[in-house]
Amino acid sequence: MPTSASAGERKVLEITGLEAGYGGIPVLHDVALRVDAGEFVAIVGPNGAGKSTLFKTISGIVAARSGSIRFEGADLLAVPPAARPHLGLAHVPEGRQVFPSLTVLENLEMGAYTEAGRRTWKDNLEKIHAWFPVLAERSKAAAGSLSGGQQQMLAIARGLASSPRLLLLDEPSMGLAPSTADEIFERIVAIHQAGLAVLLVEQRVAEALHYADRGYVLEAGRIVLQGAPRALRSDDRVRQAYLGM
Repeated sequence: MPTSASAGERKVLEITGLEAGYGGIPVLHDVALRVDAGEFVAIVGPNGAGKSTLFKTISGIVAARSGSIRFEGADLLAVPPAARPHLGLAHVPEGRQVFPSLTVLENLEMGAYTEAGRRTWKDNLEKIHAWFPVLAERSKAAAGSLSGGQQQMLAIARGLASSPRLLLLDEPSMGLAPSTADEIFERIVAIHQAGLAVLLVEQRVAEALHYADRGYVLEAGRIVLQGAPRALRSDDRVRQAYLGM
């Protein structure tokens, strides 16, 4: 995993004018955002706003109709989806999606299939076990036998095993008890503080904006607000719609 780099040294991810959708149904409209090196960026918005579609377009599951996605300067839309993780892009989808019949260790090994992941496997495994000790304790257990929170930890760790330069986290607290979600957030913050750029989609808006360096509000497929977390938290639209104030 990368060493720490101060935000602003370079753009890890830069999206401009992005349009995407399913079949003839448009979902994303003229989306523009960026993630700088070492940054923690949060995307918040209501269900159905297009947040997961945005992540799927970045990772190549959904094809972009127009616009640009550049990853560390490279034209990501010119890169086949299967090759994108090898550039350093790790997408942890909503719903965890671990391989239930494989052991915890085998799930992590599946994540380490990238060139960088194979090269740094031992080092990454040590870091993963330091961040998620339960995964070391249950390394031989079937992933399907883990609790929901433990499966979410495994999903994040599997992404980290690829030695990414940007970690895309889609709703990591979904379906978890508040105390477990808090624990997941603590781990994400520790991972970010180790120098990894993070782009987070999260339903827990207060927590997401508390920890992020910058934030975006996505509604009906469009970026409607962006800026520093403090400014977003004080915006009446955000306070009323997402913070219950």
